[in-house]
Amino acid sequence: MNSKLLLKTWLLFAILMPCLLRAAVLPEDRSDLLYHRYDGGGMVIDGPSLLVRKSFLDKFSASANYYIDNVSAASIDVLANASPYIERRKEYSVGLDYLNNKTTLSTSFTNSSENDYEANTAFIGVSQDFFGDLSTLSFGYSKGWDTVMKRGDADFKEFIDRHNFKIDWTQVITKNWIASIGVNTVTDQGYLNNPYRVVRYLDPNSGIGFRYQTEVYPETRTSTAVAFRSMYYLPYRAAFKFEMRGFNDTWDINAKNFEVAYIHPYQDEWIFEAKIRQYTQTEADFYRDLIDPSDNAQNTEFVARDKEMSAFSNISYGLGVSYEKELHEGGFFKKFAINLNIDYFQFEFDNFRDVLVHDTQPGQYAVGQEPLYAFDATVTRFFFSIWY
Repeated sequence: MNSKLLLKTWLLFAILMPCLLRAAVLPEDRSDLLYHRYDGGGMVIDGPSLLVRKSFLDKFSASANYYIDNVSAASIDVLANASPYIERRKEYSVGLDYLNNKTTLSTSFTNSSENDYEANTAFIGVSQDFFGDLSTLSFGYSKGWDTVMKRGDADFKEFIDRHNFKIDWTQVITKNWIASIGVNTVTDQGYLNNPYRVVRYLDPNSGIGFRYQTEVYPETRTSTAVAFRSMYYLPYRAAFKFEMRGFNDTWDINAKNFEVAYIHPYQDEWIFEAKIRQYTQTEADFYRDLIDPSDNAQNTEFVARDKEMSAFSNISYGLGVSYEKELHEGGFFKKFAINLNIDYFQFEFDNFRDVLVHDTQPGQYAVGQEPLYAFDATVTRFFFSIWY
């Protein structure tokens, strides 16, 4: 949002809400170097990412991205059943946009690999502007095909097919207000559970009162998410951003989240952002923290104890700051930007219990009466962008 008032409004939208505003223009030529870090619940995930984008022939824009996750895992799931581990995930993606009048065609391909998982995704999408560029309709389809492997078992190999359909409508309502609504449907088929995760069964004859067995998931899943996003520009150049999203799937998980953010420019180079977000979800219909074999009501064909399948909630608080500077005219580089975003999460689980207390505090808790699990996490993103 920069060009004395009105231009500053649109720049702020373009920088902070790219998924909300999709005008029929090619993305700018730029490179982004990102460092990201997640630290919480015994997991540390960090690494760099490099994105390069360049337009050509006035109609095309090509992009390439290289992304690394270094994973150090000592989460409650790992410590309860195995030893901490370290691994690296590498991701490569390429994309191409084609602009014809008010229509943008986009396509991309992404490959992600680690020592026990290989994922490929192909995407194609169309975006069309209407009504004097005040309305934008976008829809897309992506197909994924994944290979699941297992460390220590060379013969283990399973497959997943994914289909993702999405449609978004973006509307400029007034000169100060823009909003969008989107629907995203995903169908998955194949081996959908984690080969390392287990469920626990009540067993008085075991040393700790329970035993573990491998999870069993359904081989199909369909989920639908509906999101509404809005940004309102205030007279003194600041803006409010609001988002709400609902989710449900065929595993009986229902989720919703709300996010409110305040964005405040300072002088011509600085933009500050503060936000709060709340998320809640119900459990999958086959989730169990503890299974009693004598209770027929709990004996189901499918069982899971992955905490992400349980009922839980989280609240997060985020702060962000960006600095953008125009460079001297006539040079190869036009401007640069530096961005720092930090989000703090608090997770609370309604029916996933901390089984590690049986090792750290033996005899203090009965099986099935352990404390409910909770943890905090911090997500940090620092990236440098340069336009050319």
